[in-house]
Amino acid sequence: MQKIHWKQGLQSGWKTSLELAKVVFPIAFFVHIAKHTFLLTWFANLLAPFMSLFGLNGEAAIPLVLGNVLNLYAALGAIGALDLTVKQVFILAVMLSFSHNMFIESALCRKVGVAVWVPLAVRGGLAALSGILIHLFWPGGNSKASVNLVSGGETVYSGWDEIIGSAFWTATTGVLQFAAILIPLTLFLQALKDLKVLDKIAVWISPFLKPFGIAKEGSVTMVSGLLAGLFLGAGLIIQQAQEHNLSKRDITLIIIFLAACHAVIEDTVIFIPLGIPVQYLLLVRFGAAVLLTLAVARFWRRPAARYATSHHG
Repeated sequence: MQKIHWKQGLQSGWKTSLELAKVVFPIAFFVHIAKHTFLLTWFANLLAPFMSLFGLNGEAAIPLVLGNVLNLYAALGAIGALDLTVKQVFILAVMLSFSHNMFIESALCRKVGVAVWVPLAVRGGLAALSGILIHLFWPGGNSKASVNLVSGGETVYSGWDEIIGSAFWTATTGVLQFAAILIPLTLFLQALKDLKVLDKIAVWISPFLKPFGIAKEGSVTMVSGLLAGLFLGAGLIIQQAQEHNLSKRDITLIIIFLAACHAVIEDTVIFIPLGIPVQYLLLVRFGAAVLLTLAVARFWRRPAARYATSHHG
């Protein structure tokens, strides 16, 4: 029986939580404070014309910028400090699920021979398109969102001491809730690793790669990205791509799929505090990944001549 290194998983989860706290706490604190100054209003007015394309106000640009430049946790800290409708929160969640940490995560593509512009175009394009389509075609979600990340309700403060105290509480609550999600998640991923479940899942999904024309050797790479994400799973993705000598076509198709749909456990679970139907968020991401990858695979067919050459090597 395989031994599960629970202590290692717990330490990893705790360390990750501390690192994320360095991002989540100050951002949530600052946004809550800025909400009572001219800064948020000025920034909102500056970006409002562009954000209206997605049915969002200017304030909503803050979590989008933070999510793209930093990560989802920074974005969620900002969302929790804003007053948004259910529809606006869902639009932000879908857009961020496609394009979060976009620049950092896309950098790994250079390591496996895929141009950086490919995931940037995929993630940015899907984020913008999904935001516009949800805004235009979903008539519901107009009630005020009940975000569980922070205490709800509009509070009237008598002075800056109360505002600062509330900001501190808001930021602390956000950090604790993220830790409550991340630590069990890292324990789960540690168990998958120690029990060799990753390899078993790879064997199971290899038949599903056939419609894309991706070699079965790419299944482990695909699973790595689906479970660990582009950022956390970058090392494993690069390692598997090199070990299995995947073709440029295969690794490009895998990156396109993962650019739209990766870290499906973490990137879905962490949106639960926003009070949105996360199952639809996951469905949108997975559907977009399948359709886009199939379209590219049909356009970029595997050359038969190269196959014949490789076999006669």
